[in-house]
Amino acid sequence: MKVIDRGGGTPVVLIPGIQGRWEWIKPAIDALAQRCRVITFSLADEPSTDARFDESRGFWCYVELVREALDAAGVPRAAICGLSYGGLIAAAFAARYPERAASLILVSALPPSWRPERRVRFYARAPRVLTPVFLLASLRLYREIAAASGGVVRGAVAGLRHAWRALTHMSSPPLMVRRVAFLASVDFTAELTRITQPTLVVTGEPSLDRIVPVSHAIREYAALCPHARFVTLQRTGHLGLITRPDAFAQLVVSFADAAVHATAPRRLVG
Repeated sequence: MKVIDRGGGTPVVLIPGIQGRWEWIKPAIDALAQRCRVITFSLADEPSTDARFDESRGFWCYVELVREALDAAGVPRAAICGLSYGGLIAAAFAARYPERAASLILVSALPPSWRPERRVRFYARAPRVLTPVFLLASLRLYREIAAASGGVVRGAVAGLRHAWRALTHMSSPPLMVRRVAFLASVDFTAELTRITQPTLVVTGEPSLDRIVPVSHAIREYAALCPHARFVTLQRTGHLGLITRPDAFAQLVVSFADAAVHATAPRRLVG
């Protein structure tokens, strides 16, 4: 499989969202690589990943990909960080492989009970045909990009950069629809109650996140992970790791470093 492995220091696995392509989150990867060792990849069913994918196993192929990436990088244990749909992958991995997850970081993660809303169901009817409509609807994210960038002009420039990354590394609408469908067969409430690692839940401002209902996500993760720490990345919504990558990276690495030190075995002095 193709693994992106950059930087040095505390290892952090960064799992992309439902679009599946690691290139979409390159600003976050660049910022993390200056502060830690970041390991990332595209999701298992992306052709560029060159990974095994068994459709009958569905969502769990994405979870197993995290383990395969750690093995390929020669890393026994790392902070596991997932964005949006990738947040559910990260949480499921931490629950199933506690010995491989030093900590868990959920960024704008879908809540465990999430089901596609009417807009998503509409696109799912004919994902290829409706791709232009989906791309046009993405303009609703501009308000968040402008808020993070500090103005209309800077927001427009940042929005064009993000659009260029998306257009030059196109996601597959049929694959995205299939990934949504896989969620229906997983009982996340039962799975995620086993999470014991230090957990950080990062959200954007509720008024700026047009993808995930922030209050809903916080309520569900607080119930499943009562030990979790919750942080709002100011002036962001769903795309904070892209629109404010340095602030995102500082938050993630500080938490990952602290978790490693907190769980490291103490040396006995005799």
